[in-house]
This record gives sequence, structure tokens and C-alpha cells, in this order.
Amino acid sequence: METLEGGELCFPQLLNTSCRKPRPSRSEAMLIYILLSSISLFTMVLNLLVIISISHYRQLQTPTNLLLLSLAVSDFLVGLLMPGEIILKGACWFLGDFMCAMSQYSITIITSASAGNMVLISVDRYVAICDPLRYPTKITQRRVKVFLCLCWVCSVFYSGLLLQDHLGQPGRYNSCYGECVLVINYIAGTVDVVLTFIVPIAVIIVLYMRVFVVAVSQARAMRSPTVAVTLQRSVTITAKKSERKAARTLGIVVVVFLICFCPYYCVSLTSQDILTRVSFEAFVVCLFYVNSCLNPVIYAFFYPWFRKSVKLIVTLQILQPDSCEANML
Repeated sequence: METLEGGELCFPQLLNTSCRKPRPSRSEAMLIYILLSSISLFTMVLNLLVIISISHYRQLQTPTNLLLLSLAVSDFLVGLLMPGEIILKGACWFLGDFMCAMSQYSITIITSASAGNMVLISVDRYVAICDPLRYPTKITQRRVKVFLCLCWVCSVFYSGLLLQDHLGQPGRYNSCYGECVLVINYIAGTVDVVLTFIVPIAVIIVLYMRVFVVAVSQARAMRSPTVAVTLQRSVTITAKKSERKAARTLGIVVVVFLICFCPYYCVSLTSQDILTRVSFEAFVVCLFYVNSCLNPVIYAFFYPWFRKSVKLIVTLQILQPDSCEANML
């Protein structure tokens, strides 16, 4: 937040301690607000469609889709919380130190939960491709729900531990009234990067490399003339083909996640000071938004059930009696 001469005071009654409003050009400010508002709206609407689809239609409530549901919830919260926080922080923060701390806390929870969801999705695809015969017994709805709950609970406690100083004494690092900043010491920042980025990325890459190798070998086996044509093997091959398609789709989701999150964490590893540059911070934030907005777009391209569900929701057929039992696959 600018404290130098130029710009109006955030709190005119506090002449000596108030921050000053930055004075970007009118066209630049309008462009930023329109861009962030548009991405936010699309993010919330698209992810809300995913949440409604999986929550309402029982046929879609598979273990894999429950993971997508959790990811959609975190993406929806990103679209809901981030724009107001960025817009208010970019000008003046009028909501007080406590709300500043809570906004930072919420964002940290969402970020760590998203990383955990990606790891769980990778584990799901690993078991489905590499151990398909035991997948129905290993990956059940009950187990998935337990792990998702653990993921969110751990994110809540981890974020509270990481920001304990910020939560215990909100505003302790603010240099003037109207500022909302988050300062994490080097050790805590390093631990955060390792636990929420390096470790999840390593697990995801290792699992998906294994999935890729097994999927390629299965595809070659399907093209082999020695493959039997019995009904049992035909069903098994069809199931494997379906799982491979799901692995490919979710692999795209994971790759998009890595592309969108890498800039922030890579900069955090090298130099945190660069994040104070407005242009680069805007770039990182936009990538963060785009990741949450792109996931449901990927589903729309690759999942017929999502396109069908959106059609039923938009045409209000979802309000019909027993619509939750509709055939979506």
C-alpha cells in the first residue's frame, strides 16, 4: 500500500497514520476490475454447475466424481472470495484487521485443500489404471469421503498453524491504516512451499508417470490380435478404456493446475520481493483465477455427463420429481 505523497487518504480523519490510495489510470483500473469480475463470475457459475450436477444426480456420485466435487467447491470459493480481497487490497482495506486476517486464512485453506484434492485425484487414477480389478474395493465412496474430510480438516489446522501470528495479532505488520498485508517468516514460508507445492507435485508426477506407462501398455494389449473376444474380457477392456479416458481428462486438470500454480511458488522459492510489483502480482492472481475457471471447462469438453447435466439444469428439468434418478451416463 502506498504511503508516499500522491493519492487520496484511505482514512482522511487519520492524517498521519492513514495509507494513501494508489492512483492508477482510469482505463487500467477499469480493465483490471472488468477482467477480475468476469473471471470471478464465470468461475462461480461454472463450478456451481459442477457442484449441483454431482450433488443432485445419484448416478454421478462415483468416488472419482466426489473428488471433482471437492475440487469444484474449492474453485467456487476462490471465485467467491478472491475478487473482493484483491480489489479492496489494491485500493484501501476498509474491513478491519480481523477481516484481513480471516481473508488470508480462508485463501490459505483453499489453496492447500486444492493441492490435497489434486493428490487424491492422482491416487484415484493410479489405482484405477494400475490395479483395476481391486479398484472397486479399494476406492469406495465411504473412503473417499473420509479422505476428503481429512484433507479439508488438515488444511484448516495447517493454515491456522502457518498464520498463527497473523491470526493472534491481526494487523501487526500493517504500516498504516487501510492496509492488509501478510508476512510469513522465511522458515514458515519454506515449509509452506515444501508441504503445499513440492511434495504434492512430486507425488502427482510420480503417480501419473506410472499411470502413463501402464495406460500405454494396456493400449498396446488392446490392439494385439491375441486379445480374446470373450464377453468377460470385452467388458474388462471397455472398463479399462473408460478409466484411461478419465485418467487423460484428469491428467489435463492436473497439468493446468501445475501451470497456474508454478509461477507463484517458484517466485516464493527465489525471491518474495518480486510479488510486491503490481504487474507481476496481477499476473499471478489471474493465473490463480484461470485455474479455478478452467477446470469445469475441461469437464465440458471431455465429460458428456456434464454437458447433459448443464442442459437439464438450464432448462429447469432438474426441478421435476425424481430427477435425481435420471440416467446421466
